[in-house]
Amino acid sequence: MKKLILLFSLSAALFSCGKETAQKAENSSSKKPNVLLLIGDDIAFGDLGTYGSEIKTPHFDKLANSGVRFTNFHASPVCSVTRSMLMTGCNNIEVGLGSFDYSFYPASKGKPGYEGYLTENAATMSQLFNDEGYEVLKVGKWHLGGEAAGGYGPLHWGFTKEFGILSGGSNHWNNLRMTPVFSDPDYMHKKFKEHWTLNGEHYDRPDGVYSGELYTKQMIDFIKESQKDGKPWFSWMAFTTAHFPIQAPPELVEKHYKFYLEKGYEGLKQYRYKRLKAKGLISHDAKPSPENDLVKKWNQLSQKEKEYQAKVFATYAAEIEDQDNRIGQIMAYLKESGQLENTMIVYLSDNGPEGMEAENPNTGNAEFGKWIANNYDTSFEGIGTANSSNYIGTAWANAATGGLSWWKWFIGEGGIRVPMIIVPPGAADGGYAKAGEISNVVMSVKDIPMTILDYAGIKHPGTTYKGKTVVKPSGISARPFLDGKSDEVRSENDWYAFELFGNAYIMKGNYKLIKVRTGMFGDGDWHLYDVVKDPSESTPLEGSMKDRYKEMLAIYKQYEKDHQLVQVDADWNAFKAASE
Repeated sequence: MKKLILLFSLSAALFSCGKETAQKAENSSSKKPNVLLLIGDDIAFGDLGTYGSEIKTPHFDKLANSGVRFTNFHASPVCSVTRSMLMTGCNNIEVGLGSFDYSFYPASKGKPGYEGYLTENAATMSQLFNDEGYEVLKVGKWHLGGEAAGGYGPLHWGFTKEFGILSGGSNHWNNLRMTPVFSDPDYMHKKFKEHWTLNGEHYDRPDGVYSGELYTKQMIDFIKESQKDGKPWFSWMAFTTAHFPIQAPPELVEKHYKFYLEKGYEGLKQYRYKRLKAKGLISHDAKPSPENDLVKKWNQLSQKEKEYQAKVFATYAAEIEDQDNRIGQIMAYLKESGQLENTMIVYLSDNGPEGMEAENPNTGNAEFGKWIANNYDTSFEGIGTANSSNYIGTAWANAATGGLSWWKWFIGEGGIRVPMIIVPPGAADGGYAKAGEISNVVMSVKDIPMTILDYAGIKHPGTTYKGKTVVKPSGISARPFLDGKSDEVRSENDWYAFELFGNAYIMKGNYKLIKVRTGMFGDGDWHLYDVVKDPSESTPLEGSMKDRYKEMLAIYKQYEKDHQLVQVDADWNAFKAASE
C-alpha cells in the first residue's frame, strides 16, 4: 500500500512538474521577443577577434558562439545608405538614399530617390514595432535625416525614445562636430558644435565621457524603463566607434601599439589574411587582394612616421575593444534582469573601414586637412585625446580587411563585406542547434529587417501602410535558415543589385558582377567573380562564364531602367564632391 501511495505521489509530482514546464514554455513562446540591434561604425571584416583579428573581443566571441556568424553578408559602402536598407528592407534608391548628405552627384540633385535622407516611401521597421506596442529605442548615430539637409529624426519614424546625434559622427569625448561647416566664411579658424538630442530636445553633452560609455548607459536606462512599464522593446544601438576622429580611452591604447609598430601595413594585412583562412572565414583557396596603387608602403615611412601611424591604429583597435566591452555591459544587464533569454540579438557593421586621408588628392580633401591642422593637436602625444582628429587612412583600411579588396566608399568586398552575427530569441542562453556556426550563405543588409520582423511575429503590410502607398521590401527573412529548415537564405534566383556614385554590382548566388568607374579608380568595365571562392576579386570570370555574365548584366540593366538610375560621368570623383 505504501508503494502505491509513493508511486502516486511521484506521478503527481512529475505531472505537476511537466505541467509547469509546459506552461513556462507556452508563456515564453507567447511572449513578444525583445530585439537588440547593434550597429558598429566603419568596422572591417577582419577587425573583430571572432573574425580572426588580433584584437581580443570576448563579448563578440560569446555572441558568435551563441548564434550564427555570417561571412558572405553585404552592407552598402557608406553609412546612411546601409541604414536606409536596414530600416526598411528596400533598395536604397527606393527610399531616398541613391545619394547621401556628404556627397551628391550634381545631376542627381532633385531627382526622386536621390534626396539624401530617408523618405516616406516605405514603412520602417521602427514604425511597425511601434504599431505592435513595443517601446522603440534609438541610441547613438542616426544619419538618416533631421538636420539642415532635410528629412526627419527618429521620433518621426516610430521611435518612442531617442538619444544621440543625427549626423554621421562626432567627437568621442565632447560635443564637437567631426567636420567643419564649410559654408561658414571663417570655418578654417574654429571648431563647430554637434547637435545632440534626448527625446527630441536639446541635450548638453558632458565633456570627458567617452561615446561608448555615454551611449551604453542611456540604452540600459531606456531598457530598464521599458521593463518597468512591462513592455517589449526594440532597440537601435548605433555606436560611433570606430568612425573617425580616431579617439579612445588611453588605458586601452598602449596594449596594441607594439603589435602594429612591428607589423606595419603589409604585415597586418598578411596576418589577418592568414587568420581568416585558418578560421574558415574565407576560402582556403583564396588569394590575397591585388596591390592597390593608392596604398602607402610601410618601408617608405620614417621611424617617427611609423610610430605615429602605429599609435593611430592602436587607438582604432582600442575603439573596437571599447565597443566589445560596452556590448558586454548590455549583455550582462540583460542576463541579470532575466531578459536575455527572450532577446534577439543582431550585430553588423554599416560598411568597411574608412580610408579617407585629408592630404591625399585621390581619397581626401586638402581643405579638411588644413582645418584639422589649424584647430587640433596633431602631435604624437595628442593621438586619441579630445583635442585630436585622426583617421586610419588608405593603408590601414586596406590592411584591416585581411584578404579583401578596397574599403569604405568602394563596392569591392572590403567596402561592403562586413561582420554580421545573428542570435535568435532564446539562443543566448544555450541550446541553439546552430550555435557557433560559420556560414557563407548569401545575405544582404535588406534581409535583416525582414528576419527581425519574422521572429517578432510582425507581418509587413506590403504596398500600403496607413492609407499611403509604400515600396514593398525586397529583403528576405533568414528565419528558415536560422531555424534549420533551409540550407540557404537567398537562392540562385534571389538576386539583388546595388548602385552608388555610378558604381554598381549585382549578386546572384555566389557570383558578383561589378563595375567601378574610372573616377573611382576602376576601369569602367563589368567583371564577374565568385566571391566565395575568390573573396579578393582577383580572378575575373567573364571570359570563361559568358552566359552567366550576359544574364546578370541583363538583369542589372533592367534594374537600372526600372529605378531610373542617374548616369554618372566616368571621371567624376565622389571624394572631391564630399566637401564641395
